[in-house]
Amino acid sequence: MLTALAQSARAEDVSMPVPEGVMAPEVPSDNPLTSAKVELGRKLYFDPRLSLDDTISCATCHDPRAGFAEHKSVSDGVHGGKGVRNAPTVMNAAFFREQFWDGRAPTLEAQAVLPIINPVEMAMPDHAAVEKKLAGLADYAPLFQKAFGDGKVTIVRVGRALASFERTVLSLDAPIDRFLAGDAKAISDSAKRGWELYNGKARCATCHAHASVFPLFTDEKYHNLGVAAKAVDFKAIAQKVESHPEDLAKLSHEPGVNQLGRFLVTKQRQDLGAFKTSHLRNIALTAPYMHDGSEATLVDVIAFYDKGGNPNPWLDGGMRPLGLTEQEKADLVALLETFTSSDLARFDDLVKLMPTK
Repeated sequence: MLTALAQSARAEDVSMPVPEGVMAPEVPSDNPLTSAKVELGRKLYFDPRLSLDDTISCATCHDPRAGFAEHKSVSDGVHGGKGVRNAPTVMNAAFFREQFWDGRAPTLEAQAVLPIINPVEMAMPDHAAVEKKLAGLADYAPLFQKAFGDGKVTIVRVGRALASFERTVLSLDAPIDRFLAGDAKAISDSAKRGWELYNGKARCATCHAHASVFPLFTDEKYHNLGVAAKAVDFKAIAQKVESHPEDLAKLSHEPGVNQLGRFLVTKQRQDLGAFKTSHLRNIALTAPYMHDGSEATLVDVIAFYDKGGNPNPWLDGGMRPLGLTEQEKADLVALLETFTSSDLARFDDLVKLMPTK
């Protein structure tokens, strides 16, 4: 049954709700999943005190009310700072081999602590300052004691706690799942036509194919779709980065450099403008779309793919005009709407942790 739950064999006392037959996210041997770490990670995730001026939390940009993403092209940071990429959803991120749009973080633990010291996001000066600040907050000492056996605050422990919480933010129960499991009535006729298009004329399955053991509808690879080519000279910016590799951390916050994507990690020209294939779970909840938030709606996204992306020397070979009719576009939207989870009410307690606006 789709609703049958499996537990990760490596979790100590916390189950990860994945359907039977789905490969559970891997839990690192040095960070076993425990309820105490999840509790600490949840508090850290929703605490704006992790930011320099106590205004920005992880949940600010990865909001449970917005599918654990944010309805902005890029996020607002401390003191008017602006992120350079669209905030991806945290939901189901535990499944991924690499984190961030360019895959620069190899684990959830590594990813979790980087926005805290990003100068245009949470803007703490360094990880030592994060440790000092948290150590000075009396409400954290008992939680670190419970989670790690003593009250010492370290950035490694912060990352492990945040990652532990994020590994519980999973949802793989949507109408599309019931349809693929054999329930022909689970989705509309329009969505069924969309599924045929998805696997055929629309070529979605080239990068977003379905696999029963890993049903996130992504190949976890990096592709240049031409999104960043709208106003960026890839070659000129890449030459600047290659000429000053020691300044990469600084350069990455300059306009345009962030558009180099996976190239910033691999330094390989074939990766210019390539970004990780998004998973499609709850995609209707997480507008706007693409790594820069440049496509406002699913209709816009499909129109972008229909025209074959934006031409550039490194455009992925799979990108080409599709010739979709208006009805076919509508059917694809109807399909993508069936990827929305049916069990999101179980996150209502997390929604209550968000500040009122």
